[in-house]
Amino acid sequence: MSEDFHVHGPHDHELEHAAHSGDDFAGRIAVMTAIMATVGALFGYQGGATQNDAAMFKNDSAIKKTEASDQWNYYQAKSNKQNLAELAISLPGVDADRYKTEVQRYKAEKEDIKKKAEALEAESAAFEEKSEAALHQHHRWAQAMTAVQIAISLAAITLLTKKKWLQYGSYGVAGFGVILAGLAWMHI
Repeated sequence: MSEDFHVHGPHDHELEHAAHSGDDFAGRIAVMTAIMATVGALFGYQGGATQNDAAMFKNDSAIKKTEASDQWNYYQAKSNKQNLAELAISLPGVDADRYKTEVQRYKAEKEDIKKKAEALEAESAAFEEKSEAALHQHHRWAQAMTAVQIAISLAAITLLTKKKWLQYGSYGVAGFGVILAGLAWMHI
């Protein structure tokens, strides 16, 4: 019995009326709003992806920085041993030649350790630069997404007010969002 009875809400009646009235203006705005929402979703996805990339690069930078710090600590430990060996050379009654050999060994070991530490610091700096670039790109995607959201809001106001200039304003703001997305895409 409930199949034969249907109650319309006030907004349902208006939607049906708009659909059957042949109102091209509302139809065009609705289609454009759907397109802008789809484009905005793509911009949002790209923004999230670049934000994740920035975080991962920042994490990689921190890992390399920690590894470099470990190497510098190892370098310092070798320096301390070298200093003790140099001190031992001047003590009476010790095998000075043995300690001279140790001093040379520590110097050689320190050079290898220093090269590793510097290489790790360079890797850390490279990851830091990648993080900054990805974060900049993320900001561009976020700006593009914000512009598209504003354009969608303007389109909704356009439907309510039926003002043609708002329609053009909405398209202009959406176009600006697309330009920002292009800059993000090109890493500018």
